[in-house]
Amino acid sequence: MERERLGSRLGFILLSAGCAIGCGNVWKFPWMTGQNGGGAFVLVYAICLLILGLPALTVEFSLGRAAQASPVKMYQKLEKPGSKWHWHGVLAMIGNFCLMAFYTVVAGWILYYFVSFLTGKTADLGFLGMITNPGLNVGYMAVVVVIAFILLSFNLQSGLERVTKYMMVALLVLMLVLAARSFTLPKAAEGLRFYLVPDFGKIDLSVIVAAMNQAFFTLSIGIGSMAIFGSYIGKERSLMGESVNVILLDTFVAIMAGLIIFPACTSLGLEVDAGPALLFNTMAAVFNSMAGGRVWGTIFFLFMTFAAFSTVLAVCENILACVRELTGWNRKVGSAVCGAVVFLLALTTALGYSVFHFQPFADGTAWLDFWDFIVSSNLLPIGALVMTIFCVSDRFGWGWENFKAEANAGSGIKVRDWMKPLFKYIVPVIIIAVYVIGLVGFKWK
Repeated sequence: MERERLGSRLGFILLSAGCAIGCGNVWKFPWMTGQNGGGAFVLVYAICLLILGLPALTVEFSLGRAAQASPVKMYQKLEKPGSKWHWHGVLAMIGNFCLMAFYTVVAGWILYYFVSFLTGKTADLGFLGMITNPGLNVGYMAVVVVIAFILLSFNLQSGLERVTKYMMVALLVLMLVLAARSFTLPKAAEGLRFYLVPDFGKIDLSVIVAAMNQAFFTLSIGIGSMAIFGSYIGKERSLMGESVNVILLDTFVAIMAGLIIFPACTSLGLEVDAGPALLFNTMAAVFNSMAGGRVWGTIFFLFMTFAAFSTVLAVCENILACVRELTGWNRKVGSAVCGAVVFLLALTTALGYSVFHFQPFADGTAWLDFWDFIVSSNLLPIGALVMTIFCVSDRFGWGWENFKAEANAGSGIKVRDWMKPLFKYIVPVIIIAVYVIGLVGFKWK
């Protein structure tokens, strides 16, 4: 099967950033910030992106480009004979399915809110009422899955790349318009102060763990979601430089999402630590009480819809690529089968608050929390650790020189030998330490 190629460098950057930009930025990042001390969390998050996110993203892009394969076949092309690294490729594919098991449902919630504001039916909007409505949840989740796999059934350049380019440009324009409007609201300065001025007294282990997990979640690092796009590009540009571009664009959107949401919350005296419901209950209340709120609410949730779909498309492309390499199916057959499997898995989350009652951890948790724990707290950090060790282990893995040569091919920022201790020791040790601390401190009951 001939390897498909992206049509341009811009397509690669926007697709990779689109995979990173999504619910992690505009849904999860704001409520994580609200629950973890505001500016203190933002500061630690930025440090995690620099120390952990940049090396890990460079590693993942390098593996994909060197192997010219999806994660499920990637290691077989690079590992030494008799090695077992390829088992992580299978785990990575499973991780992408687990991510879509709840991400498509959240994307469906966002789409529902967009439709509600567009049609003026906002009076009855409520987060609890929405998540406990089985027909609504399944219906909108199904729409997300069907749209995603119909688009992916076309070839790479005319389907995914073309749609993502238009969607990302629209997302950025809408975001700037919304941020400008949010700055004009009463008490906007108070929200900006909470969001941008760190209170160092609020930085503790729980904030550090949350920031690290959010860094991996927002960049989709550790389950091969980025490796697949590395496999679609040539060697004209070095991969650390491209990683910097993707991280900067991803972080810009995350920061802008907070600049939209927190001034809006403080202007109405609403709680900023509302958790997952922050985006829905709180922002709906903001727009319902604002002059021209229906228009601004429609624009906001259209922006959110584009953000969510950018990640859904990117991760589902990774799923499709893995399955096609295992089976030899064409895009249309693979899209139909993968779409059906994602839909069935996502039913657990879609019906998790109404029919499939399951409380895996503390009171009030459900299937969404289970899938998020599997992906965010386990598969992403473990996967990033495995990939990093594979790239720096000369004896057992791919090896530092092979990794450096691949990462540095082309023009741009280079991986230098003085960085080797960062890749070989600092990144793995931090990941292991924070991962263990996170599990110990997790609210199991």
